[in-house]
Amino acid sequence: MRRATIVTGVIGADTHIVGNRILSIALEDAGYRVVALGALTPAADFIRAAVETAADAILVSSLYGQGELDCRGFRDLCIEAGLDEILLYIGGNLVVGKQPWPEVEQRFLDMGFDRAFPPGTRVEAALTQLAADLVLRGSGPAA
Repeated sequence: MRRATIVTGVIGADTHIVGNRILSIALEDAGYRVVALGALTPAADFIRAAVETAADAILVSSLYGQGELDCRGFRDLCIEAGLDEILLYIGGNLVVGKQPWPEVEQRFLDMGFDRAFPPGTRVEAALTQLAADLVLRGSGPAA
């Protein structure tokens, strides 16, 4: 059976890699095939990796507060590359300053992300949501 493939990385000029590495390890432990791009990753590199590996999801991290800027047009890039249905998740400290999370979340959903996770989200919560979303799409850790 094919394992779901997940592309992970830290977008833009962000160098905060520790949390993303923890997420990648947890994904691997859960049975996913992980393509970890590391830090300082341009949006186009996420798309290229997803196309090359026939990925089921892209999980973007951003902790330096510029996620909104770095992720503009991300869904459009996916569509242009033929990844219309790929799951897009984002998490971290996505904006500068203290802003109400429901407003921040809605902005990312409006940008085409399927899920947005606030700072401090437990890895288990993200894994549970990912598994459920992949099942809805007919894939999973060992689909």
